[in-house]
Amino acid sequence: MEQMPSPNAPLKIGTRGSPLALAQAYETRSRLMAAHDLPEEAFEIVVIKTSGDNASLIAADKPLKEVGGKGLFTKEIEEAMVDGGIDIAVHSMKDMPTVQPEGLILNCYLPREDTRDAFVSLKYDSLDALPEGAVVGTSSLRRRAQLAYRRPDLKMVEFRGNVQTRMKKLEDGVADATFLARAGLNRLGMSDVAKSSIEPEDMLPAVAQGCIGIERRIADERCAELLLPLMDGPSGLRLACERAFLRTLDGSCETPIAGLSILEGDQIWLRGEILRPDGSEAIADAIRGPATDGEALGEELARRMLASAPADFFSWRC
Repeated sequence: MEQMPSPNAPLKIGTRGSPLALAQAYETRSRLMAAHDLPEEAFEIVVIKTSGDNASLIAADKPLKEVGGKGLFTKEIEEAMVDGGIDIAVHSMKDMPTVQPEGLILNCYLPREDTRDAFVSLKYDSLDALPEGAVVGTSSLRRRAQLAYRRPDLKMVEFRGNVQTRMKKLEDGVADATFLARAGLNRLGMSDVAKSSIEPEDMLPAVAQGCIGIERRIADERCAELLLPLMDGPSGLRLACERAFLRTLDGSCETPIAGLSILEGDQIWLRGEILRPDGSEAIADAIRGPATDGEALGEELARRMLASAPADFFSWRC
């Protein structure tokens, strides 16, 4: 039987050490303090270095799928939770695999931020302003594929690291432009870094982009009770729909998949896109239905798109 932590022990919040990850952990702590009228001392922020934070991997600028995929940013944090070193973990949901390790659950979402991608450049004001042959830096297979499909004239290079690292690379002339999640910039108080926003009609964002998720041990009733007031219902409905779409497409590894759901009263509207990595082909579709059926709708849209894809469309899967 799992030993429950002492009610008087600080709740240990696990996070990566990047400025954005810490901002998300601080937001979670603030919401917990407000929800339960607790002092800051009731919580301890525990920074855990993940494989994805390895400086040599970031410097190498290899595609994420070549150095371990999304698990690079979660493995050590989840191991610490299983071992009891932390009580909860704060994650950017767009980075999370659709299946959690045994004994862990991810079902608490904070209110969702801006879902759009931000266009960032020291030379140009928008994606449309990029001249033919301009260099765009990105580590996202989704963004690379979408750009190659929409702007095959652009050149792309691998581009990883936190916001500060990427801005330094732009200053050094490694690329003419890059993309960042608008939500991350907003949470860092750096919204002015973006020259413009990319509307979903032009480039669908990553599934779950803009949402913070809080993971815990399934058997930890104390944490379940503490997190209950933090759960944002609308975000939960949208994430259930989008992550079911991603899971059915087998998007647990690095694949060019985009998806965004919007609540319209008691209905939910899900748009999805799958692409070949080289941008030579894209398949897009959408579905609407009751918001309470979001998970089933996500699965249905994924199956429909899989059925319409050419036989060799997913031959690139990792």
